[in-house]
Amino acid sequence: MKSVLLVMTNMPDEASAENLARILVDNRLAACVNCLPGVQSIYRWKGAVEQATETALLIKTIAGRYSELEAAIRQHHPYEVPEIIAIPPSTGWTPYLSWIVEETEKDIDV
Repeated sequence: MKSVLLVMTNMPDEASAENLARILVDNRLAACVNCLPGVQSIYRWKGAVEQATETALLIKTIAGRYSELEAAIRQHHPYEVPEIIAIPPSTGWTPYLSWIVEETEKDIDV
């Protein structure tokens, strides 16, 4: 089976998160994107401690689409340095993992 990835990023609000999620799924870069609003982030940026309410995205894809997925996130993300972290799951329910592969390896024109 192809290698599945869970990719995480945060968006500044629900509208931008939903827009990015729709772009990723519509273009088969992701099989599914969970939008988790109300995430409180505390981080250091340019020497100062900042706090923001963001919407976290959990993006399910395959390793073979990662480069395109990263490019799409960077293109549609308002942050100067967006969080883009890919985690390969060590295990998962085979039918679900197969579904991710099936939905992301198809041609966009299908």
